[in-house]
Amino acid sequence: MQNEVVLSMRGIGKTFPGVRALHNVDFTLRKGEVHALMGENGAGKSTLIKVLTGVHIKDAGRIHLEGSGEVTIRSPQEAQALGISTVYQEITLCPNLTVAENMYIGRNKKLIVKWKDMEKKADAILQSLGIPARAKQQLGSCSLAVQQMVAIARAVDMDCKVLILDEPTSSLDDKEVEMLFSLMRDLKSRGVGIIFVTHFLEQVYEVSDRITVLRNGELVGEYEVEKLPQVELVAKMMGKELEGLSELTRDDAGEEDQSTPVYEAEGLSSAKGVNPFEFAIRKGEVNGFTGLLGSGRSESVRAIFGADRVTGGKVRMDGKTVKIAKPKDAMKHGIGYLPEDRKDDGIIADLSVRDNIILALQVMKGFMKPISQAEAEKFADEYIKALDIKTASSETPIKSLSGGNQQKVILARWLLTHPQYLILDEPTRGIDVGTKTEIQRLVRKLSEEGMSVTFISSEIEEMLRTCSRLIVMRDRHIVGELKGTELTQEHVMRTIAGGGD
Repeated sequence: MQNEVVLSMRGIGKTFPGVRALHNVDFTLRKGEVHALMGENGAGKSTLIKVLTGVHIKDAGRIHLEGSGEVTIRSPQEAQALGISTVYQEITLCPNLTVAENMYIGRNKKLIVKWKDMEKKADAILQSLGIPARAKQQLGSCSLAVQQMVAIARAVDMDCKVLILDEPTSSLDDKEVEMLFSLMRDLKSRGVGIIFVTHFLEQVYEVSDRITVLRNGELVGEYEVEKLPQVELVAKMMGKELEGLSELTRDDAGEEDQSTPVYEAEGLSSAKGVNPFEFAIRKGEVNGFTGLLGSGRSESVRAIFGADRVTGGKVRMDGKTVKIAKPKDAMKHGIGYLPEDRKDDGIIADLSVRDNIILALQVMKGFMKPISQAEAEKFADEYIKALDIKTASSETPIKSLSGGNQQKVILARWLLTHPQYLILDEPTRGIDVGTKTEIQRLVRKLSEEGMSVTFISSEIEEMLRTCSRLIVMRDRHIVGELKGTELTQEHVMRTIAGGGD
């Protein structure tokens, strides 16, 4: 059955203004297989899925579906009519309705709905798929895993040939993941072709038959799972060959610092699914969390800063136990945090450069003690000059600045609070090479002045240039720590893949 092709995409191209999202991409899905679609952030996975489901219209290429020949898909409704269904990470059903109502909502064209018949049919489908839910049960009372299974049951009842699961396990615990995998295996046996989009390497190897890797909008290749070791998969996703990797190391591998950590966590975990982890950073150290997208690196630093609800663990600052339950607690203890998403979590777009710079300091002082206009101008002018922020004036709305200069404004915001520990999550993403270099130099300078810095970047080379110690993550667990001569691309990739030595 797995040799029968149910979906063939050939030479797919898609361009947005100024961005070539897909170029000459091929993808083949066979009946009764789970096919993992892999790639780092910006690889083109989401765009390919949106082309297949009619959210975006392709600019080039052909799509063939078994039983329908060549097709042009112009909307999600057309995709569904052709037997292509998608279950997203965020549940798109209605939690206030029953399971049966969710399974049949929008599908019944009759004026009179026979609910008893519908509920009976829904129960039969749920039972046949082994889904632990009842037709009359309110969907919101079910776990996330069961809600996703109900969405899958809806797709199966609509005779889907192609089922797309987009990050379905990101919010599930281990038991729920196994429930979902059991359902996926059942659907495989029924001949359904499943496209599995995930960042969890272990899960790919547990449930998938084939892997297609995309990078920078282009096809890297299609591989059978048993013939592609994890370390090679990581190399293909990152665009690095294991042979002949240049060893970029910092010349600071002296005696290990035995001083009291500036910040230390034991068993720290958060509501965002971060597994309990241990972490410490000493004065003047630059360390980093590394791993593939979705590995838990950002969630870990958000837990450190209290940006996500902390569910367990102990924290010490300079050897003394402290409680950090929210960002304001972290700020009061001398921690600053530049978030991964500067547009949503960083800048206040309609405020001026000056007001964005003084924001964190004002929060720490309290809004009953406003910073005077003269002080605000002085602070803004000082950091605009110190960081060479390109702006017409401190009054300019920050949304008018380039991405790199917006990033410098957020950096200025935290430097103004004089933190002893600064967390920088993707500080150089989407900015020009010159500004990247400036930020890397600034990090080194802050370290030399005694500030502790945690630095996160998707670019391994940048991490190796900047950090003296790397904490390696996979599937939201810390799987290794590298320092000294271990700081090479090959060591990082082998550790991410589980190949350690």
